[in-house]
Amino acid sequence: MINRYSSRKEKLNESFLNSKLKEAKSYDRIAGYFRSSILELTGEALENIEGKVRVVCNSDLNIEDVKTATAAHNAMRKDWCSSNPEEEYKNMPNKLKKLYNLLKSGKLEVRVIPNEAFGLIHGKAGVITFKDGSKTSFMGSINESYSAFKINYELIWEDDSQEAIDWVQEEFNSLWNSRYAVPLSNFIIEDINRISKREKIDSIEAWKKEANPAEIVVESSVYRKELGLWDHQKYFVNLAFNEHKKSYGARYILADMVGLGKTIQLALSAQLMALYGDKPILVIAPKTLIWQWQEEINNLLDMPSAVWDAKDWIDENGIKHISDGINSIKKCPRRVGIVSQGLITANSPITEKLLEVEYECIIVDECHRARRKNLGQNKEHEKANPNNLMKFLLQISKKTKSMLLATATPVQLHPIEAYDLMNILSQKNDSVLGSIFSKWRTEPNKGLDLVMGKESSIKDTEIFEWVRDPFPSSSENKDFELIRRNLELKDDDFIITHKSKDKLRKSELRRLERLIEGDYIQNYNPYLRHIVRRTRDYLENTINPETGEVYLKPVRVKLFGEDDREAIILPVYLKEAYKYAEQFCTLLQKRVKGGGFFKTLLLKRLGSTMIAGKNTAEKLLQDVNYILDDDEDELVDFNNEDLSEFKNLSTEEITCLNNLIYMLEENEGNDPKYNLIHKLLLEYKWLERGCIIFSQYYDSAYWVAESLSKDLKNIKIGIYAGGDKSGIIINGRYERCSKENIKEMVKNKQIKILVGTDAASEGLNLQTLGSLINLDLPWNPTRLEQRKGRIQRIGQVYDEVYIYNMRYKDSVEDKVHFMLSERLESIHSLFGQIPDILQDVWIDVALNEIEKAKERIDAVPKKHPFNLRYQSCVSSVDWESCSRVLDITEKRKHLTNVWR
Repeated sequence: MINRYSSRKEKLNESFLNSKLKEAKSYDRIAGYFRSSILELTGEALENIEGKVRVVCNSDLNIEDVKTATAAHNAMRKDWCSSNPEEEYKNMPNKLKKLYNLLKSGKLEVRVIPNEAFGLIHGKAGVITFKDGSKTSFMGSINESYSAFKINYELIWEDDSQEAIDWVQEEFNSLWNSRYAVPLSNFIIEDINRISKREKIDSIEAWKKEANPAEIVVESSVYRKELGLWDHQKYFVNLAFNEHKKSYGARYILADMVGLGKTIQLALSAQLMALYGDKPILVIAPKTLIWQWQEEINNLLDMPSAVWDAKDWIDENGIKHISDGINSIKKCPRRVGIVSQGLITANSPITEKLLEVEYECIIVDECHRARRKNLGQNKEHEKANPNNLMKFLLQISKKTKSMLLATATPVQLHPIEAYDLMNILSQKNDSVLGSIFSKWRTEPNKGLDLVMGKESSIKDTEIFEWVRDPFPSSSENKDFELIRRNLELKDDDFIITHKSKDKLRKSELRRLERLIEGDYIQNYNPYLRHIVRRTRDYLENTINPETGEVYLKPVRVKLFGEDDREAIILPVYLKEAYKYAEQFCTLLQKRVKGGGFFKTLLLKRLGSTMIAGKNTAEKLLQDVNYILDDDEDELVDFNNEDLSEFKNLSTEEITCLNNLIYMLEENEGNDPKYNLIHKLLLEYKWLERGCIIFSQYYDSAYWVAESLSKDLKNIKIGIYAGGDKSGIIINGRYERCSKENIKEMVKNKQIKILVGTDAASEGLNLQTLGSLINLDLPWNPTRLEQRKGRIQRIGQVYDEVYIYNMRYKDSVEDKVHFMLSERLESIHSLFGQIPDILQDVWIDVALNEIEKAKERIDAVPKKHPFNLRYQSCVSSVDWESCSRVLDITEKRKHLTNVWR
């Protein structure tokens, strides 16, 4: 029997669906868009149905998104959050609660299909099975939405004939069982529950009463636009913020390996501190990272800031706040001010002005650059002779409540460097190294030997001295809490005097003796309490006892190009060109004093690509200053060099350059690196995975992108570089494009080949790309680890990513690669943990000073000098279910206050 329904004549939600569903045993439904469909199912009498309700709908997912469960979960999460459901559905808590209960109980099952699979699902239909076994089917223009049932003009056609029922059921089954259909993400189900209980906190003062970090972050972009925070990140933020709330503040060195998200941990800690207190936040970062800091904290944490560009403050909107002289450095227009380390190193006049301000927190990124000058040749027992950055940090540490230092390599060459960083933290803060009379201060080398296990015997009369000053806080251990209580030690008191020790009861005295005799030095020493270091290997292989899963989903790396046989053989013409470059370098070495970076630049760029070598040679012949127009990071090293000696090239040097240019021009377009890239992308199918190709130099990157665009017809290739050089190339035609648009296109899989300079090596999430090619090997080894971190990260769709490191046979890179892998355990496992100072090895080799290069490498510790309890600094913290949130307007208002 056929029945027809019109919203012109009746309320469809009451006259049709609800009346039918009251007697239903099960219900299969082809719906429309998943967000509106599932949310408005709550208007139906689903709770009366005895069996299952199955709904299949579509979304903006890409077919690529559903190839793995992880990819599907992440894509669905982003699709859900993009609609801002916390605001869109804030007035329907009861409906959301009902929906959550249906989904959580399993009574309602939802599967989602990408639009690409069948197109948008406009066909609305369903099969209702009644308690007596009979069935009916329907189809029409309706959708499970408020507007469809109550506002729009809609039609329904009901048919209970077996032919109609079978037809609709077959259509439903084909969609439900499609290989592209994926279950509704558990994140969405739990988020529906969270939103149903959501409360808004209207003021900072109200938030401060409990000061729950989750109430600040759970609806920020890092959760709603990205994929949230890892357990180890939340652990550190909680640790730092809880310490900051105490009178003495937080003092930590965050030494996580490269790629584990130090910036977001530091920035979120600072944001919480800024909201909790009223004083400024100062971020001191390398010049190459200051704009990235501003962009990342604004995009991920909704956190405004201002960058000092050496003259004025520039806020997150790009607005320049015109200064009235050097005093303007103290009038930052945002609570968070970001300043270049280079200005501190150069002893700029702003340093004195910065020392006049009292801070809530100071963050120092890449803090290992604060070093003593007198290091090496057994000088570590001497009093430190600090460089300008270290000297400044020792002073400004006294002007802040909390201080967070960050580096992947707290020890470059000698453990005393870890002491130096601890000493920076300890200024005006006894919680770190104790009082000025503490053994940890007066005998730093012995303290380091104890920590590393080099010295285990301490005289009985001395043991108490190492334990009592500083004495750990109550939060470290219940024994410490009991001893502190009995000694009436305040939270901000970290010294047990000999006199107060005598007050302890026998039982408490025995407790203290057990600590001293036991594992205090190994488990509770100051270094362990103030250095937090987690490795990817630990997080990927350690089971979280609360979840039964590893803390970090492993993303394995399959590395290519490391074997000696995989070095790219130079064809005759390129070998000749390389010889001319080596001759040029040798001639400069004889003629010019100093300037190691500049003298080796030609070899470095030729080691990247032929085109980069040719362009550099031409610029050297025209005007050496042209080279400084490039935006590569390492050119910062030339800023303090006297270039006058390089301007007047000798006849022999000019001849070398002309010969090199001639050899390269004769064979232009035949670079073996490009041929290998082409083979990897097509024959080895890396293009299907998606690929990021890195180079240090824009001319190398552009040339590769342009060449690929000509060979791979109609394929969109992205270029991601510094300044305004980013763009899209299709079929050889270049169009400028913003970095933000390129990121979005990569995320949406519209770009599967991205060619980037090191401007793309930090702060860029490329989880949708499954392979990486290093066109050249950076002379700063940490760069390789940073590049790898773009694809080896949370949300990566592949369990294993492919990485190819390219180098020419017998080039500087090849020789250094051999020396490092020969002397250090594994170049793969150590890149990123090798000290930055080893970039000098490349220069030594380029200048043929091989013995000096070997000495530098031999000076590096063969393993990390601290085998401590760093790794356990991770635990599960539930922020995702938090339903109380601070009003975003109130938060931003507080963070836009001027320094005072």
